[in-house]
Amino acid sequence: MSYAVIKTGGKQYRVQEGDQLDVEKLDVQVDDEIRFVEVLLVNDGSSTTVGKPLVDGATVTAKVLDQFRGPKGIAFKFKRRKGHHKTKGFRRSLTKVEITGIAS
Repeated sequence: MSYAVIKTGGKQYRVQEGDQLDVEKLDVQVDDEIRFVEVLLVNDGSSTTVGKPLVDGATVTAKVLDQFRGPKGIAFKFKRRKGHHKTKGFRRSLTKVEITGIAS
C-alpha cells in the first residue's frame, strides 16, 4: 500500500489513495482537482523516498469535496488573583479533500 506525507496549511498529513481529510482552507472551488507539490515522503509499497526537504517530482492529487467551517473552539485567558478573564470563540474555515493519486 503506497502512502505519502504532504505539507499544507502549516501541518503535515500522512495520506493514502482514497483518504478523506480536512485541511486548512484552500482557495479552490468544490469539485476542482488540486495538486499538492510539497511532498516530504513517498512510500510505494517496496521502497521509501525521504525528501531533503521535499521529494523531487513527487505530487499528490486530490479532489475538493467541500468548503466548510469546523466546530467551535474556545480561547480562554485568565490571570489569577486579578479578577481578569476573557473568553473568545472561533470556528476555523476548512476544506475537505479526497486523495485521488500519488505520483513519485
